[in-house]
Amino acid sequence: MKPVIQRIFAYPKDIQMLSGKGERYARSCYRKIKKHYNLQPHQLVTMAELAQYFGLSLEKVRELLK
Repeated sequence: MKPVIQRIFAYPKDIQMLSGKGERYARSCYRKIKKHYNLQPHQLVTMAELAQYFGLSLEKVRELLK
C-alpha cells in the first residue's frame, strides 16, 4: 500500500478553494496571514497556520482540500 502524503504548506489556491472567492482575494488573504504570523518573504504558510487563522480545525481544512 502506498503511503498517504499530506501537504505541510498552504498556497493562495487553497484559500481560494476554501473561501469560494477569487484569486485576488486569496492572494490578499495569504499576505495577511504571512503578516499576522510575522513570516519572512522566503517562508511559506503552513496548513496549521491557515487553519488557525480562519478558526478551523486542521482536520477540517485537510478534509475540505482533498
